[in-house]
Amino acid sequence: MQVFAQRIGVSLPTLRAMEHGAGTVAIKHWANALWALDRLSDLAAMLPKSESLLDLARRQAPRPRQRARPRIV
Repeated sequence: MQVFAQRIGVSLPTLRAMEHGAGTVAIKHWANALWALDRLSDLAAMLPKSESLLDLARRQAPRPRQRARPRIV
């Protein structure tokens, strides 16, 4: 455990907290642990798909108003 903790740059108590799923451990420590285990791609699967700011603005922008069709008499 000490060797793995040194590889990912955390103390032994932090590694134990990670094993217990403590929410106080910084995400960078989780990323380092996944990298050391060659499982960094698992992190991408856990994160939600993000929408670009441009896509978000397009989705929230009001649509232009359409003109009424002329009446046929």
